[in-house]
Amino acid sequence: MRTEKCRRNALSAIVYALILFCSIPGATQTAAQAQPSDADYRKFNELISSIRARNTRQYAITSPKGIDEGQYVTIGGIEQWITIRGWDRDNPVLLFLHGGPGDVTNPWSFGIFAPWEKQFTVVQWDQRGAGRTLRKNGPSIAPTITVDRMMQDGIELSEYLRKHLGKEKIVIVGHSFGSRLGIGMARARPDLFYAYVGTGQIADEVRNYSFTYDALLKKAQAVGNQQALDELKLVGPPPYKSGDGYRVQWRWANTFEGADQFLAGTLGLALVAPGNSVQDINDSGDGEMLSAERLVPQLKSKGPKELGLEFSIPMFIFQGEEDFTASTLLAQQYEEAMKAPQKAFVPIRGGGHFAVFMKSDQFLKELVTRVRPLATKQVR
Repeated sequence: MRTEKCRRNALSAIVYALILFCSIPGATQTAAQAQPSDADYRKFNELISSIRARNTRQYAITSPKGIDEGQYVTIGGIEQWITIRGWDRDNPVLLFLHGGPGDVTNPWSFGIFAPWEKQFTVVQWDQRGAGRTLRKNGPSIAPTITVDRMMQDGIELSEYLRKHLGKEKIVIVGHSFGSRLGIGMARARPDLFYAYVGTGQIADEVRNYSFTYDALLKKAQAVGNQQALDELKLVGPPPYKSGDGYRVQWRWANTFEGADQFLAGTLGLALVAPGNSVQDINDSGDGEMLSAERLVPQLKSKGPKELGLEFSIPMFIFQGEEDFTASTLLAQQYEEAMKAPQKAFVPIRGGGHFAVFMKSDQFLKELVTRVRPLATKQVR
């Protein structure tokens, strides 16, 4: 059971994240200074509950042909959490593969994906070892958390969705680590999918950090950020013997992409999401730690040839034009080397690694223009 001190520290962090996200005027207390009492906690909880109830009403699926399900499904021998939302069951099914590893999007993406749910039936999945799936099964599943096992999980889930929703095939969108799973799924079982879309695409695990390091140096020089230049030059180019160098790269990648504020804001969104609680936030953090521990060592040896170059379904990469986490240049080179019946590299203007969320309207426009017709023409 969590102690009162831990609860108050967690609440302080949440308040701080909400301040960042909402830009509340006059909010000058730092997270370290804020130490709410029980009365403060109760009042805050009442406010959050009220906002959560409002969001539940605002984002409810009310169409007679709509679907709104959240459930555990047996996949790969364990129960795994999925949500299915859309305004018209006749729409194509889109399975979103979250990144991380372990970075579930179910807890905070309700507003971002709401416009998508008018064009697609959107499925989100808390992958093995992440989010509510981890809550249900516990850390004892750690030895089973492998890339190959999770690709098979994704294939089993896709088969379930076809049957459950009465579809011949579905569309998969993989973000960051999810693109690693999605590429493998598309390669192994093309019969299940109308198309694959990668974003924050992992294109070359061997060379990625070297390319993003160089891109960060060029960006820092272009904008005249001496602090970034100093810190990047201090750690030097990868590979690194410890995580310190990678943390420097991630910090400046997020800063230059504007993702630092976005990521802080997701904590506030998770707190006021329909059906959520503080436990979902804790589950997310636990899942990220466990998943990273198990999966990051497995993501250092694959180049384009090993990931796959020949595909029998349409392949798309919608990449932020300045992705400093998964190299935009490498992603474009990967698409150019692919052989597929249809393919395209689509730069998302002004986007970075999190373009699928931060530029979601632009991303959806590309999905509707390029991908949705591939599914709808099959059922006419």
